[in-house]
Amino acid sequence: MALWQNGSFADDAYATVADDAALPDGAVIVSLHRFLAEREALLARNTPLGVLLQPSDRIEAIANDLPRLALLVLAFPKFADGRAFSLARLARERWGFQGELRAVGDILFDRIAYMRRCGFDSLDIVNEPTLAALRAGRVPGAHELYQPTGRDGATGNALRPWRRRA
Repeated sequence: MALWQNGSFADDAYATVADDAALPDGAVIVSLHRFLAEREALLARNTPLGVLLQPSDRIEAIANDLPRLALLVLAFPKFADGRAFSLARLARERWGFQGELRAVGDILFDRIAYMRRCGFDSLDIVNEPTLAALRAGRVPGAHELYQPTGRDGATGNALRPWRRRA
C-alpha cells in the first residue's frame, strides 16, 4: 500500500501488527479486537498507538480512549462501502478526536476530496488507478458539496440552495 498525506506520498512510521504477532518497538497499528483485549498494556507503551476499525466496528467501544490514541485507521475494504465516512465524522465531530485519521483500503480517486472533508489526514491506498492519478500529479477536488461538515463551518441549508426558502 502507498501512504498519501498532505498532498504527497510519505513513508509510514507505523507497523500494522496482526492480532497474534509480537509487538515491535516503535509505532504500531492494532485491530480493535486486540486493543480491547490488551488495552492497558498497549496504552502503557511509550510509543505512538493506532487502532484499526472495520466498517462494522463501533467507535463507542474506544470513545474514552481516543485522546490517548495518536492514530485512528478506518478501513475501506471495497470501494462501495462508505461506512467509514460516518465513522470519521463521528470521531471528529462527536468524540473530538484530534489525532491522525487515516483511511486504508480500496480508495477511489473521486472520493478523496470527500474523505478530506470528513476529517481524514492520510490515505493508505491499494487502488491502482487512484495511485496512478496521484502519482501523475492530479489533485482531487469536489465540485458539489451535498452536506455540511464540522470542518467547513457550513450549517443548515448553506450547502443546499434548492432547500432555501425566500
